Amino acid sequence: MLEGHSDMLSDLVLLSFDKVMQTRAYTVVVLGTEEKKFAIYTDPSTGRTLQLFLTGAEKPRPLTHDLINSILKALDARIIQVVIYDIQDTIYFARLFLEQMDGDIRHIIEIDARPSDSIIFALINNAPIYCTKDVLEKTIAVEE
Repeated sequence: MLEGHSDMLSDLVLLSFDKVMQTRAYTVVVLGTEEKKFAIYTDPSTGRTLQLFLTGAEKPRPLTHDLINSILKALDARIIQVVIYDIQDTIYFARLFLEQMDGDIRHIIEIDARPSDSIIFALINNAPIYCTKDVLEKTIAVEE
């Protein structure tokens, strides 16, 4: 965790990816802790992309997430974590944290991103997903 890098990082909660559920109209991504799980809703195409990565399905051509991942690798940058830092009504806000080495100098780059895209990148790169305690408190719990 990047302690002290930003105010939002002072109280992060590690989340686990629980499951993804798909309908024709939307996709539900369930994340949470042992105590509380919550849902993030996204469009069906993002859900299909997420399913492809989760199942390891062969893709005939690189998808957008594959392309971006390849660009990051070519630039010697890696995704180190995702932080879901805000929720307004039912819209979540996330940031991707990248690390890029320039010799002995470590650059940390924060990028605003949709949580659904961020989750895909976290899963592809085996990076942790966090949310703030405030976000976790504001979420509506999902019952199994």
